Amino acid sequence: MAERRVIFFDVGNTLLFPNRAKILAPISNDRHPTLEQWQALERTTKHEFDQSMQSGRVDHSFWWIFHTHLLQQLGEDAGFRDALVENTQKSANWDQILPGTREALDHIGQSFRIAVISNSDGRIDQVLSRCGIATCFESVTDSGTVGVEKPRVEIFQAALGAMKARAEESLYVGDLYSVDYVGARNAGMQAILFDVSGAYRDREVPRVESLTQLATWLR
Repeated sequence: MAERRVIFFDVGNTLLFPNRAKILAPISNDRHPTLEQWQALERTTKHEFDQSMQSGRVDHSFWWIFHTHLLQQLGEDAGFRDALVENTQKSANWDQILPGTREALDHIGQSFRIAVISNSDGRIDQVLSRCGIATCFESVTDSGTVGVEKPRVEIFQAALGAMKARAEESLYVGDLYSVDYVGARNAGMQAILFDVSGAYRDREVPRVESLTQLATWLR
């Protein structure tokens, strides 16, 4: 295995997390799920979405599936679904950052060149800036700008080109197996799952649940 020199990060559910209050604004506050309930739905959706991706039959987007399950669990009208999906797909609504993120990225950046690859709306760099971590990265590759989304190899190739890096010396860190892990591996990169919700604890793939664990794994 080639030495790792460049680390590319996903953003959503890896560096930044959803602002659930903003995303769920169409639903009464007293009906919002807890973080534990949200993460349980995330685990269920990841397993369902990964299976559909692996079978080659992807009928709905990840967030369509997620919010379908959410509304069913809450006993809410499915008519809310489109608004919830739209809210989730707005990069501005992914502005929750875990304590110590900047410090962890600075630490990793002392040993590796680091960059971003994100399926977003062309404005993820602005969100990273507002959250105080944009300057950690040498480049930001956003599907909304590139015109192609993960897991397509073209977006990984665009990011590698921006960093003038070789795939075999690069690692991708992302949270969704069928999109991030498989996409990066198909592009010739190394990959590890960033699994805060614990969706992949039973899967035989490299995984961490925090940036601190990632830093230890990298050593």
